[in-house]
Amino acid sequence: MFTQKSEIRPLLAGLLLLILSSTGAASDPAAPAPSLVPDLSDHGVFMLYVGGRNVGVEKFDIRHSSGRVETRAEISLRAEQEGKTIDMQINADLVLNSHLEPLTYRWSQKGPQSSRLSIDFHSDPAQARYITVSGDEEKREFDLPKSVVVLDDNVLHHYQLVVDRYRMTSGGKQIFHAFIPQEALPGTLTVEDLGTEKVNVDGLPVALDHLLVTTEMAKINLWVDGQQHLQRISVPEAHLEAYRKK
Repeated sequence: MFTQKSEIRPLLAGLLLLILSSTGAASDPAAPAPSLVPDLSDHGVFMLYVGGRNVGVEKFDIRHSSGRVETRAEISLRAEQEGKTIDMQINADLVLNSHLEPLTYRWSQKGPQSSRLSIDFHSDPAQARYITVSGDEEKREFDLPKSVVVLDDNVLHHYQLVVDRYRMTSGGKQIFHAFIPQEALPGTLTVEDLGTEKVNVDGLPVALDHLLVTTEMAKINLWVDGQQHLQRISVPEAHLEAYRKK
């Protein structure tokens, strides 16, 4: 497996790098096989904050039809780099089968550091094509399980898919393989349900279900409503908060 980090250079690089624990050629965790996916069609907007400052917005759409789940996001990010304000436009498209196993993934970033990537998960190993910020093309192969969870840098609705994968299992504490395409980084996630609690959403206390995602390096808090729609994300180690816009 090719493990060298790519030169894609996401605008907010490192946020998800904190989240996954690198496993290299780790053994397969005892993750349960998912059942057939229910209708997960959804769309919405997430507002992203880092250190309390709004740095981006994501408009996402999840469509479920003909035994496939197709997700698409348009993401606008703004960050300070070397005293300059940098704006980026990002598109992310992920296609999954009826078990929420990835089939294809495409990502592109336009701005001062433009790049793109595509991954075909049909083949074994998975085939990836990177166009780096310098314009170079790199082709790579990754030995990934078919059930791997794609969780990419700065693509918030991918956390919704983590929720969906967890809800398709028997509950309790579950372990999943995961992969960050921009970082060319595999890892594992442990997900557990901490129960219902009151959470501040748009200034109002709302009863939401709290899921905790844990690795060796970070804890990610996810809060979902009664329809299993993700409403809030918190990654304390990255000073990151995201809220679903009403």
